[in-house]
Amino acid sequence: MASMKELQQQLEAKAARLAAIQKDIGKNHQVRRQYTIQHGENEMVQKELELLEEDANVFKLIGPVLVKQDLAEAKANVNKRIEYILAELRRMEGTLKTLEEQQRNSQEEVMKLQQRIQLAQTGKAKS
Repeated sequence: MASMKELQQQLEAKAARLAAIQKDIGKNHQVRRQYTIQHGENEMVQKELELLEEDANVFKLIGPVLVKQDLAEAKANVNKRIEYILAELRRMEGTLKTLEEQQRNSQEEVMKLQQRIQLAQTGKAKS
């Protein structure tokens, strides 16, 4: 059977891994929130572009300059951007599911180690 010191070291390592996973989950939630906001903004732009007449002037902001852009090109760019954002959101969902599963497993491992330590301590106390 592992010594108390070894169990403590294992517990610390597992707890550190759990903390790292939780940090990654937080970062992924933040990135997903940003993509969700961008998706909403781009859908608004897409709806606005659909309202325009074919001969309407469309300008794109590049740095400090407004550059005239073809309406069809502007619509295509927005559509591509929306497709990219949706693909990233799907990827983020998969990553989050994986991380949440790792978090559950890591929490279980930490709890099992804590129980082993408690059992070992109560065994020493009875001796």
